[in-house]
Amino acid sequence: MDLGLQERTVIVTGASGGLGRAIAAAFGAEGASVAVTYRSARETAEKVAAEIGEAAFAVPYDQDDPDAAAALVADVLERTGRVDVLVNNAVAWGSLTGPAGESFEAVDGWDTLLRGNVEGALRLSRAVTPGMRAQGWGRMVHISSSLAVDGAAGTEYYAAAKAALHGFSRSAAFSLGHDGDLLTNVVMPGLTRTATNTHVVNSFGAEYAARAPIGRLLEASEVASAVVYLGSAANTGITGQVIGVTGGS
Repeated sequence: MDLGLQERTVIVTGASGGLGRAIAAAFGAEGASVAVTYRSARETAEKVAAEIGEAAFAVPYDQDDPDAAAALVADVLERTGRVDVLVNNAVAWGSLTGPAGESFEAVDGWDTLLRGNVEGALRLSRAVTPGMRAQGWGRMVHISSSLAVDGAAGTEYYAAAKAALHGFSRSAAFSLGHDGDLLTNVVMPGLTRTATNTHVVNSFGAEYAARAPIGRLLEASEVASAVVYLGSAANTGITGQVIGVTGGS
């Protein structure tokens, strides 16, 4: 299947590791130019870009910085002249539990976690939208988490931040769809094997695998395939949806 990503430019935030790295590589394999964003791991991001190929490049982006979205888009436009696809993948976990595992009301910095994860994604979405409207084509894919709907003690604020993406994307789909072939969706992974979450998989992997009809955790590349499809020209009618990519759990 031709995904129509040749000569397209894709921004993948948080692409220096984990799921973002797999997403960036998958878009690169389809011939897209890929902006591999990073917050602090410059050398790692540059290595990821080099592995993808000459059309990929590393660029700094701190979603906590109110000025970062505009600077990122300006940088990408200077390099490639366009932004066709945005993947909001960057995430700040913050403090998920209170002192010694106490309840959520004991968590400090919860408001910072919410602002970074929600406002960062929305600012960047706002920054790329004028160009997408002008060219009449664009795709947004926001990476959520099954915790947004399943919940778990200790993830209250992270789950709230991810759930906010569901509401934003759903409403934005109506606005974007009026101005051309502009689609926005949420991909909601479950616990997924990545190169950077071995400790989490070791602790909870068996429990999550047992819930899934396929009896195993998904690999990062499997989630990335869904993201790439939704962000491609092959997707012509899926918008405003939350797509669970969890192995069926």
